Amino acid sequence: MPAPKQTLVTGGTGMVGHFIVASLLRRGHRVRALVRSLDKGRRLLPDCELVEGDVTMPASLAPAVAGCDWVFHAAGFPEQWMKDHQTFERINADGTANMVAAARAANVGRFVFTSTIDVFTWRPGADYDESEIDPAPKGTYYERSKQRADRIVSDAVASGLDAVFLHPSAVYGPATSDSPGVNELVVRLANDKVPGLLPGGFPVVFGPDAGEGHVLAAERAQPGARYILSERYYTLADQAREMLRVLGIERKLPRVLPLWLASMVSTMGELKAGIAGGPPLIPKGQLKFLQVDSYPVATRATTELGLAFTPFADGLANTIEWLRAGGRLPVG
Repeated sequence: MPAPKQTLVTGGTGMVGHFIVASLLRRGHRVRALVRSLDKGRRLLPDCELVEGDVTMPASLAPAVAGCDWVFHAAGFPEQWMKDHQTFERINADGTANMVAAARAANVGRFVFTSTIDVFTWRPGADYDESEIDPAPKGTYYERSKQRADRIVSDAVASGLDAVFLHPSAVYGPATSDSPGVNELVVRLANDKVPGLLPGGFPVVFGPDAGEGHVLAAERAQPGARYILSERYYTLADQAREMLRVLGIERKLPRVLPLWLASMVSTMGELKAGIAGGPPLIPKGQLKFLQVDSYPVATRATTELGLAFTPFADGLANTIEWLRAGGRLPVG
């Protein structure tokens, strides 16, 4: 095992960052976390040194990166809708540029960047790997902001920054998250609060595997290397079916809404949201992502990093146990 490193994690109070922190601490590394709220940081990251700051405020970053061997930049804004769409660019792209600049100024040894599977070329019905970055702008503000963030780090690598890229699919597991996702679907299904399922699906990865992948890449990857972190693709219906089975609930699966109906609800909701300001029931970006019938392949992470991915049923069982222990699900 390598000698302990001084590390910085941005986004440590989020899902991906939480598991990066856990993997680093398990290896004995010293972990500093950049947090916007010290109170939230103390609650969620009790074993970390905390530095108050924000990736959108360059002046706050120097104390965070000072003396660091590795920087893990996992902070981001993963939502699919915001009334002010510049929020995506400000946090995801400009925030990444600020972190790259701060890391360079501090002579950080390695920059580990949490990118996304959204930057790759998708072809209907086909697998994809890390070999082809999509040159065309994607369809949502979120995706385009992450594409620009990825290019910022790529340009920095070309000019000498030692950086590696991790591309997780949808992360779930025993950690809190401010964004709805697999964990929230488990809770809603358990409470019979899902009147219908959206058509389509998406790939998933168990959170501890995503955290482990980031740290293994910091230890082993060549500069500029990219790694998809994903177990496999599941339709929402298949996810819900497995959730009910692991929960031990014998109930009919919620019906899958036809795409035309989901699209109509999404369009109406976006129009209302543009006037009222609240989020739509079904953001267009979310619905479009669910229709991406293309499947990430994580062979490189398995062969080069030695990363094993947890099957969905096992990850769900772990997550459900954690949700029950935290009082979000009934015990038994």
